[in-house]
Amino acid sequence: MSVQQEASVDGEALEVWIDQDLCTGDGICAQYAPEVFELDIDGLAYVKTADDQLLQDPGATTRVPLPLLTDVVDSAKECPGECIHVRRVSDKVEVYGPDVA
Repeated sequence: MSVQQEASVDGEALEVWIDQDLCTGDGICAQYAPEVFELDIDGLAYVKTADDQLLQDPGATTRVPLPLLTDVVDSAKECPGECIHVRRVSDKVEVYGPDVA
């Protein structure tokens, strides 16, 4: 079993979640980072675990693998629904996404 290095900002691990209430179902996130995002049968995007399990609970998070950080950040920037949030695991402060000041 290989362990993927997690992305971090200033040494802090990052996680990502999607606000399905704002998701427009465009699928841009799944195009940028299919290892992290997937559209479900309901037409909305969800995050996935490293072992490809779709997380459908509201507010579910998954860690951001270091090799996919740029793709996940680009997904957050390009998302028309502005529903992708990347935050530090330790204090839940958003570092990429619509709530970044």
